[in-house]
Amino acid sequence: MALSAVAASRCLRRFFSTSTLPAFNPLPTADPALQKLDAEPSTNLFISEDTISLAVKEDANSGSGLSSLKILSYNVWLREDVEMHRRMKAISDLIQLHSPDLVCFQTCCFVGGYIYDILCHSSWWKVYQCSISNEVKDSRPYFCMQLSKLAVKSFSCKPFKNLKMGRELCIAEVEVQGDMPLVVATSHLESPCPGLPLWDQMFSKERLEQAKDAINLLEKNPNVIFCGDLNWNDKLDGQFPFPDGWVDAWTELRVGENGWTYDTRSNQMLSGNRTLQERLDRFVCCLHDFKISRIEMIGTEAIPDLLYCKEKKVKQVMRQLELPVLPSDHYGLLLTICRK
Repeated sequence: MALSAVAASRCLRRFFSTSTLPAFNPLPTADPALQKLDAEPSTNLFISEDTISLAVKEDANSGSGLSSLKILSYNVWLREDVEMHRRMKAISDLIQLHSPDLVCFQTCCFVGGYIYDILCHSSWWKVYQCSISNEVKDSRPYFCMQLSKLAVKSFSCKPFKNLKMGRELCIAEVEVQGDMPLVVATSHLESPCPGLPLWDQMFSKERLEQAKDAINLLEKNPNVIFCGDLNWNDKLDGQFPFPDGWVDAWTELRVGENGWTYDTRSNQMLSGNRTLQERLDRFVCCLHDFKISRIEMIGTEAIPDLLYCKEKKVKQVMRQLELPVLPSDHYGLLLTICRK
């Protein structure tokens, strides 16, 4: 039986958290809170006015003369009850600081374009082209979103055939230095969602099929990057199914480092959840004209002076935990590539 996107989101909450979400109140685009947040100084990063000015003034077609490119992949936590505005402001600050050429968001919308509406008020937004229109974000409860400073030939989305959670492959075809093609694709592959009666609904088969479909569709391109929250577990799902000539950027560049982008121990916002340390987010690449040169995690620091309360049962007694707030439950991945 297929799951709707909203049902899938509820399933994810049950898997990763023991708390219950309150009813959602849609946020008007013109909400004064958004304007106030955009006017506030950074709450997560210490960014100078000169840095902000320089980043915002960058040419939207900056790919015409770049020797390197940066691509950011970030799964945005859909918990609107956990300091959503402040967390989105922190993610906005990270984009301002690192100034990626392309951005790939997963889980970026939940009911009426809420997360989209917050991000589009950021000062850097105007230098990017967005894959999602206002009409789409208002009509869909869940989607991935891509942003590009580079000249965009096309944005497209292709739903996976084995739909259970409304997952799709989102593709940006861009041009670098006028005539060099680059395809950057992102997805949020099927999520494990164990529950009653057997707690065995890991959806590994569906995830593997989606990964294969994505690679089969993308591999015809000379320069392709596939990134996102792939929900991949090497022990459960096996080796990621990319053919010869493809590389996993993290294992290639950070040999011996675990690369856990979802870590309930290091991410103190998730304290109280069951222990889970996984490299869910990945970059896999096949590049003929470029080479991968650097990959790093971002969003690993708590937002200063911000806490939230979470209930947790300890020895049959409900207790209130005061926990730090990070930009998301996942860490972001920032990949840098350069010309060969």
